[in-house]
Amino acid sequence: MNERAYDIALEVLEDYPVINSWTFTRTELAEFAERIVRECAAVCDEYAMPDGTSITAQILSIAIKRRFGIE
Repeated sequence: MNERAYDIALEVLEDYPVINSWTFTRTELAEFAERIVRECAAVCDEYAMPDGTSITAQILSIAIKRRFGIE
């Protein structure tokens, strides 16, 4: 995974002081961000599969994963 998802997680923590008072490791934040990215891609996959009727959904799933460096 690339740094973009991690950077987004840090931006969220800056916006919410209550959450910001908790302690997260870089690894925990990266894992959290990766789970969010995978969930977003999975939504697209649901519309594309199992019969592949939506090429747009397939393309969006791939684009989301590439944007955030997910294999």
